Parts: sequence; structure tokens; C-alpha cells
Amino acid sequence: MDTSPDMSLHATSRRRQLLLWRGSAVAFFVLACLLAISRSGGLAGHAPHLVHLKLAGVIGTDEHENVEALKKAADDASVKGLVLEVNSPGGAVTGGEVLHDAVAAFARRKPVVVSMGSVAASAGYMVSVPASRIFANRSTLTGSIGVLLESPDVSGLLERVGVHVDQLVSGPMKGQPSAVQPLSPQGREMLQGVIADLYGFFVTVVAQDRHMKPERVRELADGRPYTGQQALGLGLVDQIGSLDDARQWLLGATHLPDDAPVSDIGPQATRVNWRHWIAGVLSGVPGAEMLLGESSMLDGAVAIWKL
Repeated sequence: MDTSPDMSLHATSRRRQLLLWRGSAVAFFVLACLLAISRSGGLAGHAPHLVHLKLAGVIGTDEHENVEALKKAADDASVKGLVLEVNSPGGAVTGGEVLHDAVAAFARRKPVVVSMGSVAASAGYMVSVPASRIFANRSTLTGSIGVLLESPDVSGLLERVGVHVDQLVSGPMKGQPSAVQPLSPQGREMLQGVIADLYGFFVTVVAQDRHMKPERVRELADGRPYTGQQALGLGLVDQIGSLDDARQWLLGATHLPDDAPVSDIGPQATRVNWRHWIAGVLSGVPGAEMLLGESSMLDGAVAIWKL
């Protein structure tokens, strides 16, 4: 029997690999079970309770998971209200619109309270306005009501290096904007019209949900951000307070006891609860950082506050 050091090391390595794969399989099985219980509402049971949805980071073009979480909570008779925690500089106009409509649909059936974090601006403010009451910190940056469309133009650089791009289009507006051709006066006018239409939609949403005159909203909606204290005086938020203050207000509005459970919903809650645990399981696996990361790529017009 060969008992050379090389054979012993090889056997030890094989045993470690086997244990690693077995441990990983068990860990992922347990994780899948826990996630299934969480998404089914098993952690909160059927007792009357509140739900908490956290919107953090840039709002993307696809907010399907958050929308589905809101619909499911609205249909659950044991859910009595929603605490919507917003900490976002905004993002895609379409994503903001879809989330706004989902929150508004929930608010037509059950009370919603918003708690703003360090920033709840632009599309982050858009998703907040359907709430029955909006809480902000004094230092919160909010507002920034407006729409932005950017298109890089590298035509000058290409000309300097001797590169010319022929662009064939079916109509004069088809190639506007273009990264390889300057924006024409007609193209600028056309795109400004698109921005004006999206801006008008944003103003209308705020005016309707905050019960303000559109003219007043337009006075405030020049794109500038406001602190929470400023927003309170302007009627853009209702109260200065913390996340716990918002929760206490909703408990009173829903006539639930102070110890009523609050269940997290939505993909953000899942990432927050399990991110570090998954990171530990996937440590050393190539590409794990990319799996755990969040994309900030946005397409089309955006409603976002940028420092």
C-alpha cells in the first residue's frame, strides 16, 4: 500500500472538497427553505400585522419583484398597513412610475406611511407621494422634481483623430440623439418636448397625491433638492421623524397594538437578511462579488438627483 506524502495530501484534499460540496448543498437547501417560508409570509403568520418594504439605491427599469410584493401584501387580509422606507436618489422614470402606481394601488385599500432616509429625491420622491403620511429626517434630501436625459457626443473627438461615421437614418429624428453626430436644433426641440411631457406627468402626480395646485408644484419643481425641514414647510412632506415614528403613526392609524409584528417584504429585504450569510457561503467562489452586486445601469430618461 502506497503511503507516500503525495498520496496522503491528495486524499486529504479530496476529503476537504467532498465536505465542502456537502456543506454547500446543505446550506443552500436550508437557505431555500427559509426563503420560501419568508416569501409565503410564514414568519408573520396570519395575525394582524404591518409590512415593511425598503426601497434603497437607484430605482431601475424593472421593479417587478417590488410590485408583486405590494400586490401580494394588499391581497393579504392579515396585512393592515405598509411602512415604505425610501432611501433612493431616484432613477428610471418608468421604474418610478410603476412603483408609484403600485404604492397608490395599495394605499387605496390600506394605509401607507413613508419614512425617508438620507435621500428620497426625484423618482424616490415620486414613489413616496401616494402615502397617507410622509415622514422625513431634518437632514433628508428630497424633492428634486424633474426629469433628465443625457446623451454623450464624441463627434469632436472622432474628428480630431480622423474618424468619420456615416449614419443612415429613415427620418431626421431617428438619429437623435447620437453619440457620433452633433444634436441638431430640430433634434434638441424634439427631445425637449419629450422631457416636457415627462415633467408634466411628474408634476401632475405630485399635485394630485399631495393635494396641491399644479402651479404651486411647478414653482417648487425646478429640479432643486430640499432638506426635510424645508420640505415640511413647503408641504412636500408631513412630519419630521424617524422610521420608528412612522411605524408608531401607522400602528395608531390601523388600531394595532404597539407590539404588533412587522414583516419585511420585497427583494431588498431578502438581500439585507441573507447577503452576509450568502457571502460567507460563496467566499472564494470566482465571480461571487458580481452575483452579490447591484447594477446601476439605466436606460432612457431618468428622474434622479445627482451631486
